[in-house]
Amino acid sequence: MSSTSPIDVAWMRRAVELAARGIGSTHPNPVVGCVITARDGHPVGEGWHAVTGGPHAEVGALRMAGNRARGGTAYVTLEPCNHTGRTGPCAQALVEAGIARVVYAVPDPNPQAAGGASYLVEHGVEVESGVLSGEAEAGNGIWLHAVRTGRPFVTWKFATTLDGRSAAKDGSSKWITGTAARADVHRLRATCDAIAVGTQTVFDDDPELTVRDEFDVPVERQPLRVVVGDREIPETARVRNPQAETLLLPTHDPAEVLRQLADRQIRHLWLEGGPTLAAAFVRAGLVDRIVTYVAPALLGSGRSAVGDLGAESIADLRRFSLSDVTRLGDDVRLTLSPVSQHAQSPARTDLRTV
Repeated sequence: MSSTSPIDVAWMRRAVELAARGIGSTHPNPVVGCVITARDGHPVGEGWHAVTGGPHAEVGALRMAGNRARGGTAYVTLEPCNHTGRTGPCAQALVEAGIARVVYAVPDPNPQAAGGASYLVEHGVEVESGVLSGEAEAGNGIWLHAVRTGRPFVTWKFATTLDGRSAAKDGSSKWITGTAARADVHRLRATCDAIAVGTQTVFDDDPELTVRDEFDVPVERQPLRVVVGDREIPETARVRNPQAETLLLPTHDPAEVLRQLADRQIRHLWLEGGPTLAAAFVRAGLVDRIVTYVAPALLGSGRSAVGDLGAESIADLRRFSLSDVTRLGDDVRLTLSPVSQHAQSPARTDLRTV
């Protein structure tokens, strides 16, 4: 019989909050939070995975708790790991600290790290799983998706006018949205591992594809810059500057792009390419989330936000589920997910004009 109590739920919710502090700084690892309560139920330690190569959440919480952890309970958003990487196995650390009970939310799908629950049980620790799993899954959804599917989670971002234009007839696109929306883009860019555009976007816009702070200065941690397409990029292109690493992928297949990025342990791809690249990923069923910024403006002509999706009639309409609407100055940010996805069997899509 389950021993989960409202107290367990409350402490796990706190662990979920702590895990969120690591978003954007733990690549390629998950975000994890941990709370430790003493034998009498009082909290004595908190921790979260703050940076790649740093202490895991359980270790941070154990350090804070010290001897007060003995006989207590550890609440962890992800099953404690059972492998040695840059740090030691957290399951072993919990046993050595004398933890009597471990409550975790989500099993670890990574075969290299899984098995922590079994190790704990074998060493006499009471284990409870699945507590607040929905909230913990949501907070760690991108990493979980990448590990479970073997490919990066893909967020397609674009800015558009009310009539769906991403650039004017002469190709200019700066700026469709206002300063608040552009600052929000940089905030979200900072949470991803790679930013991709097609070669046409490089020629048209010459983007730098970096994350910058409120003073327009590049931040320390920069996502990998990815240029998709087989046209040669000039050495003078800003995307080749030393502000961040750049990967050129001379392919026209979105699935191949994701395969190569997965080999580099990229968990989250931020897709910022033009209409051809975006259409290729959408048609292949390889877009997991859409973030679009809509400006209260009209062009009436110019480049559409997305290219041909093969829709011949209204029956071919691709629908999305709206999960968030946020106003940013006079602009609106919409966050959407596909109603149905075909990520397990993506179609090969041609990108010849990228």
